[in-house]
Amino acid sequence: MRTAFINQLVKEAEKNEKIFLIVGDLGYNVVEVFEKKYPERFLNAGIAEQNMIGVASGLAMQGYIVYVYSIGNFPTLRCIEQIRNDVAYHSLNVRIVSVGAGYAYGSLGASHHTTEDIGVMRTIPNMVVCSPCDPIETVKITSLSAVHEGPMYIRLGKAGEKEVHVDQYSKFNRLDSLDIGDIIPVIKNNENIAVLATGSIVYSLQRAIIDTKLSYDLYSFPFIKPIIIEKLKNIVSNYANIICFEEHQKSAGFGSAIIEQVNDLYAMGTINSYPKIIRKAINDEFIYEVGDQTSLRKKEQLSL
Repeated sequence: MRTAFINQLVKEAEKNEKIFLIVGDLGYNVVEVFEKKYPERFLNAGIAEQNMIGVASGLAMQGYIVYVYSIGNFPTLRCIEQIRNDVAYHSLNVRIVSVGAGYAYGSLGASHHTTEDIGVMRTIPNMVVCSPCDPIETVKITSLSAVHEGPMYIRLGKAGEKEVHVDQYSKFNRLDSLDIGDIIPVIKNNENIAVLATGSIVYSLQRAIIDTKLSYDLYSFPFIKPIIIEKLKNIVSNYANIICFEEHQKSAGFGSAIIEQVNDLYAMGTINSYPKIIRKAINDEFIYEVGDQTSLRKKEQLSL
């Protein structure tokens, strides 16, 4: 995903001279393509992420569209006061980009487990929260971010993620458009069980459904905030059973966002029935072991 992001950002920067990239002393062999082409619009802020957000805010106030790029928790949890007060309060065109969602950097331990970021970022007013599932969605979201007015959080995987939207089971391809808040059907068996998921775990779920011939429908949620309510309403009105998957703490994450929206729809009488919703997410605990992403997902039972 990170390569898809930076390659698309270079393309957007060709069209818009106001796009600026700041990194926190990382991204080597990834961000150099941008740095070499647009050195005057690139800054390595060093290991000073809170200052990095402040610099990004100042540049945005001068008319730039600023991308702040770092690993997982460093541009999010470490900088949350600056994001809230400097970026979101002023509704600035700053895009916080974290690479290594969930357990992507699992071998580096809990300091690099990006498992609380959705809950924190989605509570901040004015913030759009994006979580693409593959390089295709990443490209689309990067393009949207270049023209969106206001702050955004883009939660990326690490590297080598497989493309979800390419085979006969997918309803999405490179030529389709993507709007903020969209929900993308991945597998449609017209059954009574829908799996709703966000981030790179969508690919694992897609393969599990196909390989084991499960009669489940699968939807990708590239956006956690906002979600197009009409599309969500159509889903929850057509399924009695829903399973929400995320590589994030169960509290305040993607599944919580879905339940909140469904509860409001039911309370307002917009939907007539309340589906059974199961959340598959990380339990209220830290993982003290180190391991690769696959092994840590297995430990937390993040599978069908």
